[in-house]
Amino acid sequence: MSEARERASRDEAAMRLALDQAQNAWLCGEVPVGAVIVREIEGERQVVATGYNRPITTHDPTAHAEIVALRHAAQLLGNYRLPECELYVTLEPCAMCAMALMHARFKRVVFGAADPKTGAAGSVVDLFAEARLNHHTALEGGVLAGACGALLREFFVERRAQARRGRAEAPAAAAPAADEPVSPPAASPFAAGRESDYDIVEVIEMHDTSPGRPADDR
Repeated sequence: MSEARERASRDEAAMRLALDQAQNAWLCGEVPVGAVIVREIEGERQVVATGYNRPITTHDPTAHAEIVALRHAAQLLGNYRLPECELYVTLEPCAMCAMALMHARFKRVVFGAADPKTGAAGSVVDLFAEARLNHHTALEGGVLAGACGALLREFFVERRAQARRGRAEAPAAAAPAADEPVSPPAASPFAAGRESDYDIVEVIEMHDTSPGRPADDR
C-alpha cells in the first residue's frame, strides 16, 4: 500500500471514531459533532482523548467537540502543548476551535464536513493559512464528508419532525375560556440557546451540495 493510501485509510478509521462520538452528542440532544485526538507512539497509533458537542447540556458555550477533546488530552498528557497529536473532527472547526488547536500546537487537524456559515478552515476564513499567526498546523478537510454531513442533516430532519408533531398535538383544551384572563407565555430558559444552535437547518437546506463537500453548521 502506498504512503498516501495508508494515510487515507488511517484518516478514515479515525474519522469513524469521531462519527461515533457525534452519535453520542445526538443521544444527548446536542448537534452531532464528534472529535478524536490521536498520536503515534513507536509506530503505533494511540487514541488519546475523545469529545462530542455539549454546550447545551453543560451550559458552556465553549464546549464544542474539539475543545472537550482538547481539554481531556491536555489533562491526560499533563501538558498544554500537544505537538505530537492530530485531531479529527466531523465538522470544520469554528474560529474559537481553530485558534485553540493552534495554541495547543497540534501537528495536524482533519475535518469531515465543511461549514459554510462559521467554518474557519477555509469556508468563511482560513485561520490555519493566516501567515501573520505565529504557529501553523497542517490541515486536511473532506474526510468522510458525505457521512459527516448526512449525520447532521438527519439530526435536523428529526428535530423539525418532532417540532411539527409537538405543534400538532398541542391540546385544544389549553386555550383559555372566553372570560378567563390570558397570561403571556413563560419564556423557556433554553429558547434562545437552542434557537441559535439549530439555525443550521436553513443552512443545510440552502447549501446541501455534493457528497464531497456538504455544508453544515453547529
